[in-house]
Amino acid sequence: MLHEVYLHPNGQLPAYEWNFSDVNPPVHAWAAYQLYKAGRASDGSGDAAFLQLTFAKLLLNFTWWVNRKDQADNNVFEGGFLGLDNIGVFDRSQPLPTGGYLEQADGTAWMAFFCLSMLMIALELEKIDPNYGEFVERFIEHFFRIAGAMDRIEVNEDELWDEEDGFFYDLLRLPDGRSQRLKVRSIVGLLPLFATAVIEEDQIDRIPAVEQRIARFMRRNPELFANIADPNKPGQEGRMLLSVLNEGKLRRVLARMLDENEFLSDYGIRSLSRHHLDHPFVMNVSGQEFRVRYVPAESDSGLFGGNSNWRGPIWIPVNLLLLRGLEWLYLYYGEDFKVECPTGSGRQMSLIEVIQEIAQRLMRIFLRDKNGKRAVYGGTSKFRPTPIGRI
Repeated sequence: MLHEVYLHPNGQLPAYEWNFSDVNPPVHAWAAYQLYKAGRASDGSGDAAFLQLTFAKLLLNFTWWVNRKDQADNNVFEGGFLGLDNIGVFDRSQPLPTGGYLEQADGTAWMAFFCLSMLMIALELEKIDPNYGEFVERFIEHFFRIAGAMDRIEVNEDELWDEEDGFFYDLLRLPDGRSQRLKVRSIVGLLPLFATAVIEEDQIDRIPAVEQRIARFMRRNPELFANIADPNKPGQEGRMLLSVLNEGKLRRVLARMLDENEFLSDYGIRSLSRHHLDHPFVMNVSGQEFRVRYVPAESDSGLFGGNSNWRGPIWIPVNLLLLRGLEWLYLYYGEDFKVECPTGSGRQMSLIEVIQEIAQRLMRIFLRDKNGKRAVYGGTSKFRPTPIGRI
């Protein structure tokens, strides 16, 4: 995707073959870093030249996002489609029937995640070239600006965090200047969980000039840190946490995610809260009704041809990224941080135990139950094994 055949000179990456101009989540930096780490585990060194070239091209894409997908220049991002098809109230790849635009909880979380992925690459490359220390500083500071913008000081009606619900929502910015949260409890509001990274104590200590400039930035911008994880508070083994969620927010979001009446299913984390089965989100615009209802199979919406099904089913890649975020949080908080899982059960688990619980449920999708059926096939009999001796 970063080849010059696909990467536009302005830094935009195509979403898919039938619409290069659409936008998919910026996972490329994370993927490149995973490839590098896999190579390093294999040969002991890793392909630094690959990482450097990839980083240079991804700088173009990061800048494109900052310049094109932050309409209000406030570090809160749009993005549109972002691979989530019909999960929203409106078709997010089309002009809104209300006018205005959406500030998206997922688009903003993805950009925080993009920052942290670029930061991890910069920390790796700084080992071989001290000039990358400047990028370490840049991406830490940019992360702070994005994370701080998601929930500003005081309770504001025009931000992504909803203090009453303890959840992140998309924000509808209307042409007349008014704003409205679209209170759909979906995986959009869970994505800030994986906008998380942990920096080992020695990773910043080895570049003292950068450490000093970051400390100065933090002193000058205290408002950015009021509602996010405290980067000055050392965790397990002196680790530094970079996270959109402070401990209070983390507990509130996890209480939703681990509730079997909301996101936690027998097979992993749902893409839409089961709450919306009996309580669909409904919005009327100029006499037209827009509705989001929990539908754990093929969509009942005509958006994207009616075959897109983000309104309930389990999406394993996003589940795995959520587990990755929980893993970082466990490395910081350790065994002493426990949450109720499932919510309301009275069972207290550490975050590593929560990861194991969700992973077991995900695997259950593919395993045979007591009747020999696999949940992945639903009610389709075509894929069930035929007993021996029968045609």
